[in-house]
Formats: sequence, C-alpha cells, structure tokens
Amino acid sequence: MSDLFSKRFGYRQASEAEITVREDAPHELRGVVIQVAYQCGFGPSNLRSLLCGILRKRPDTSNWSEYPNIDREVRELIDNCEWFRVYDVIEGIAQCMNETPFSYAPEKFQYEMNEYFIENGIGWKLTEAGIEIRGPATFEQTFHNAVEQLQGSGFFVAKNELKESLHDLSRRPVPDITGAIQHSMAAMECVAREACGDKKATLGDIMKRYAGLIPRPLDDAVSKAWGFASENARHLRETSNPSFDEAELIVGMSCAIASYLAKKNQQVPLGK
Repeated sequence: MSDLFSKRFGYRQASEAEITVREDAPHELRGVVIQVAYQCGFGPSNLRSLLCGILRKRPDTSNWSEYPNIDREVRELIDNCEWFRVYDVIEGIAQCMNETPFSYAPEKFQYEMNEYFIENGIGWKLTEAGIEIRGPATFEQTFHNAVEQLQGSGFFVAKNELKESLHDLSRRPVPDITGAIQHSMAAMECVAREACGDKKATLGDIMKRYAGLIPRPLDDAVSKAWGFASENARHLRETSNPSFDEAELIVGMSCAIASYLAKKNQQVPLGK
C-alpha cells in the first residue's frame, strides 16, 4: 500500500511547526532517516555501504546478518556522527536514489523527509539540488515567487544572485551570513539598475536619485537596508557580525523588492 489511511482520505496533512532546529540533527531525525530509506528501497547492507562511504568509516566485517547486526551498525553510524553529517547522509541517499530510480523511490523519500522537517520545526528542506535552508512558509513563498518573476522577466543575473543567497544561508556547518546579504542586495541592485536605466549606480545612489522608483516610505526602508548591508556585510568589522535572522530578513526583503521592480518594469519600463 503506497499511502496510509490518514493520507489517502486527507485526515493527515503536514502542519508547519515553528522552526527551532537548524544547527542540529535530533536523535529522532537520525532514526527517521533510516526508516524512510528502508521504506524507499534500501536494505541494511547497501545503506551501510553508502553511509560508510559518506562518513569515511570501515564496515564491521564481523556483522553478517541484515537484522539485527548490520541494521544496528547503520543506526550507530548515523547516531554517532556530527549533526551536519546527518544532512550529508540525507543528500547522499537522495542522490543514490535519483541515479537508480527504478530500484528506489526518490520522490517518496524527498516527500517524507520534507514532511518530517515541516512537522518537527527543522529549518531545512530536501530539493533536487540537495539540502537547502527552509524558512517560514511566508519566506518560502516570497523567495519562490521572486525567482519565478525574475526568470519570467529576463532578470537572470538577479535570479542567480538570489539563489546564491539561499545557498549561502544553507552552508553547513556554518552559514555564510555576509555572503547571503551581499548576494541578495546584489539581486535587488541589479533589477533597480535596469529599472531606472542607470547601469553603473549603486543601490544607495539609485534610491537618492530616482524618487518614485519605490513608493514612499518604503524607499526609506530600502535605503536603510542598503546601509545595513554596507556596514555589516560589504565593509566588515571585527565587532559587527550580522545574525542569521538578520540575514534571512534581508534576503526576504530583497526578494520582495526585486520581484516588485521586475513586475513593474515589465508593465511599464521604468528607465524609459
């Protein structure tokens, strides 16, 4: 049976819990990874081979039987590794499944892991590209909409800058906070330059020269965000380190403003 009763009849839907886990891999998650991998086609032996390859461990040759010996060894491997290596394991399992989809169920594995992340407040998601940072539903929707809008409007450089900002936030074990801020502001600056027709101006200069590009008083918020990025991400100081939450805020704001400008420019070219 492919789906449980509660899913088939719509009684169970993933309810989003507040994100409380990022730089951790709780004990329960480690067990769930093994459970879902088994459900999607892995057995203890081939899962052990994969984990040993990822974690650079030597298989215990004294373990012969699938259950309980090799299964126990698999669980010990994932239980005893660093938290960020657990997400390496998840990526490795997904990659192996995608390379041999007739032997496994890669779509089910991705769906089940993401549902678990959402229900248990884990701030990561499994995509075709690997493990990426996951924000609240509003952040996810804003980011997705911005990427689609920039792609559809021909702002490919800005789109790539936004995606790089997400990759920076997703770095393990330590996210690249300043990189995320820089890339997201670069995306906004790229669209703003095209929108006003001033290809060399900085975002700060654009906000001063082109009144009405962004409605008041939101333009003041953009100027202040540019100032924050310049002070804390572009020109670094030992005593000034932006937090993850601040970087996530800047990325979300950049998504919204870049999407707005791209949409507005598509309707009426602002630089004309």
